[in-house]
Amino acid sequence: MPAVSAYPELEHNFAVFARDAKDSLTPNATQRTTLIVAACYIIAIAILWHLPYVSVIIYPFKLLTVGFHEMSHAIAGILTCAHIHSIELDPDEGGATRMSGGIPWITLPAGYLGSSLIGAALITCGFDENASKVASLVLAAFFLFTLWWARRNWLTWILILGMSGLIVLFWFVAGGIALRFFVLFIGVMSCMYVLWDVVDDTVARKVNGSDASSFAQICGCCPSQVWGVIWLLQAFGFFAAGIIVGIVAFKESAAQQKEDSAHFLPVPGSSGALAQFAPAGLSVALLCTAACAAALLHRW
Repeated sequence: MPAVSAYPELEHNFAVFARDAKDSLTPNATQRTTLIVAACYIIAIAILWHLPYVSVIIYPFKLLTVGFHEMSHAIAGILTCAHIHSIELDPDEGGATRMSGGIPWITLPAGYLGSSLIGAALITCGFDENASKVASLVLAAFFLFTLWWARRNWLTWILILGMSGLIVLFWFVAGGIALRFFVLFIGVMSCMYVLWDVVDDTVARKVNGSDASSFAQICGCCPSQVWGVIWLLQAFGFFAAGIIVGIVAFKESAAQQKEDSAHFLPVPGSSGALAQFAPAGLSVALLCTAACAAALLHRW
């Protein structure tokens, strides 16, 4: 005699949930393309990371992720009633956020975790054209706050002007498709930089001036390497979550995204607008490149 389930409705609901979850987590053709591009970004960044001379290609983006790190410290400071004195970036890919007050238990880990969260959010937005436009506007607000706190740091000004020029330039290329992949690249770069920085400063070697070392001194219960491993796992979790949320949230095909993008913050004048704004964006980007090259020469 066949067995009869005591909870047929519960089993049916679970089967429906499992089927829906599988459909949601299975990437479509457009998302597979995005995942392939993201994988290519990871490989290219890993190759360019330490190659002499060629690494200058990703040098401005390294500085940008340092800016995300310092801005995360500043935001955590504001949320814990700290007074932010300044944000500084230096040509050696370092940075500092000077503040008074706040809660160190929150402000110290906010650098790594905040920048990895920003990277994960940008990866998610990199799956959709309209979401990439929204992410660009949020980045613009981030740039303004950073300039306010780093108004005396020339490198920060040059970096943000250059990145702003690139965002404007890519906004007008192919109706926003280039902007989507640019936002995706910044997100991948930010997450990878966090992973490498945590490993380099805490797991592979101990840097006494690192956030993990300062946090270990405050806690007193675990060495900095332990906190580094914890933050590394959290950064990996953010990285994976950014990809998963992007797959689940943005199921539109490339054609659907193009149609939706045409009605959401559309490119004014299409090709005419490109001809008008591209030279300005390109010139600012070239200015950023020149400044970064000067910084590298100064460092070497």
